[in-house]
Amino acid sequence: MENMTNKEYQEFAEKKVPKPTYLKNIIYAFITGGLICVLGQIIRNMLFRYGFDETAVTSGTSILLIFLGSFLTGLGIYDEIGKKGGAGAAIPITGFANSIVSPAMEFKREGFIFGVAARMFSIAGPVLVYGVGSSVLVGILYLILSKGR
Repeated sequence: MENMTNKEYQEFAEKKVPKPTYLKNIIYAFITGGLICVLGQIIRNMLFRYGFDETAVTSGTSILLIFLGSFLTGLGIYDEIGKKGGAGAAIPITGFANSIVSPAMEFKREGFIFGVAARMFSIAGPVLVYGVGSSVLVGILYLILSKGR
């Protein structure tokens, strides 16, 4: 191994690097995201069945999914779902709840003010900033472009 050329070392290293399992990861993400969406649809159907109107159903479904994502994060279950489901667990609203609760739980030993409250948005904060910022820019562009009509 000491007398290897760069090319030989490169070939040796390539053999040792684990091969990515793209197809398996895509399937797991699809199934995980799909199951979260099915759960959301079940919640939505149940709320309609109890006689809520469209606005209440939409809000209630979001609130319940955020609660479930946060609750499962608190129990350590959502992290396991995220390890298997990848982007399928990260993209829905439950993943957003997980991204807020996880850092808060990690820093709870530092206290509620300097731990939980200060760290709660450390991951989700940039998402919020860029999401709100880009929506403002799109709104301004829409306003400018639609003025001429």
